[in-house]
Amino acid sequence: MALSLPRPQRVDVQIAAVSLLCGLALWALGLNAQGTRVLGDNWSLLPLFVLAGLELLRSSRPQTSLVIGTFALVFDQFTTGNLASIMMFTDIVYAAVVYGTPAAARRIPLTTGAVTVAMTIGFLAWWQDPQAVLIGVVTGIVSYGPAATGVLVRNHREAAAAAKLRAEQTALLAEMDRVQAVGAERARMARELHDMVANHLSAIAIHSTAALSLDDPKTTQDALAVIRENSVEGLAEMRRLIGILRDQTGDLEPAAAPTLDGLAALVEGARTNGLDVTLEDARPPDGAKLPAPVELAAYRIVQESLTNALKHAAPGLVTVTLAQRPRALTVRVTSPYGDPSGPRAPGSGAGLVGMRERTDLLGGTFEAGPESTPDGKVWSVVATLPVDPADEGAKE
Repeated sequence: MALSLPRPQRVDVQIAAVSLLCGLALWALGLNAQGTRVLGDNWSLLPLFVLAGLELLRSSRPQTSLVIGTFALVFDQFTTGNLASIMMFTDIVYAAVVYGTPAAARRIPLTTGAVTVAMTIGFLAWWQDPQAVLIGVVTGIVSYGPAATGVLVRNHREAAAAAKLRAEQTALLAEMDRVQAVGAERARMARELHDMVANHLSAIAIHSTAALSLDDPKTTQDALAVIRENSVEGLAEMRRLIGILRDQTGDLEPAAAPTLDGLAALVEGARTNGLDVTLEDARPPDGAKLPAPVELAAYRIVQESLTNALKHAAPGLVTVTLAQRPRALTVRVTSPYGDPSGPRAPGSGAGLVGMRERTDLLGGTFEAGPESTPDGKVWSVVATLPVDPADEGAKE
């Protein structure tokens, strides 16, 4: 099978061509790197061409080029030599460190350093002349110098690549955080919009159906009054939300978050919409003030439960119960379970999702479903909200 060599890079071809032309020019002018040797002047062309060919492989096969180039340089010492051959060998050593494997990049500087020291000590012991140190200096310049330079360049490239990777990872993490923040904000806006507006729209849908289905002027007039009241309140809340979303200066502030003190008004509004509801607040009068997120979540859960009762509950009493323990607040809303006798509004299930999300964000528990009681079957919504943020997953 034929040996396939990798295609040389353009810079390698340029280095090989320029080096070979310079070497041929020096040979033609008779400028040799050293004096008379065992082999004649023409023999110096052999390592010159070999090293020029190895320059084509300096990037793709750096270790192979270094091994063969070392033998070519040793052979060159038996000829009159060529300065271009020596320069090409130094470039091959440099390329072997820069483009070679990490193990080779660590091994080559140690090997060339050891060779430099050995050459210095060996010639000094052989010649017994301080000038023998020059042999070691030349060896270091030809071998160890390019290897050390290659280490510096490789370390710089690796540091630049690591910095680029860290920057890309930081940008990716920032984008992920941005997407998560946008998603969380969209989910929060969806919950707020649903909880604030769904109650009014449900009342409008139910009373408009009643007004259309009952031929009673008094009933129609009462239904229209409720429809107008809910439509005006819903429109005001929608305008406020749209104003906050469109404002770019930050001057518009959201309205104060509802608290449990507003439950009485919320229950009274549900009664106005035709719901038979009672509020049982079993919290201690002198109890500690609840955190604002807990009060907001409890208020919205009660609001959504009353909206669902208005849309889906059978005739009967709806009960809202608040119970506070030292480390948790329990919200319970029960409504008669069965087929409603009057008009009903369609549901999408988003209300239950929103209530569960609000509870999960506080680390609490949420349950919703039918229950059997002595008074009959009811639909029960129970949310346990930890008062202390550290009490995640509080159980009733």
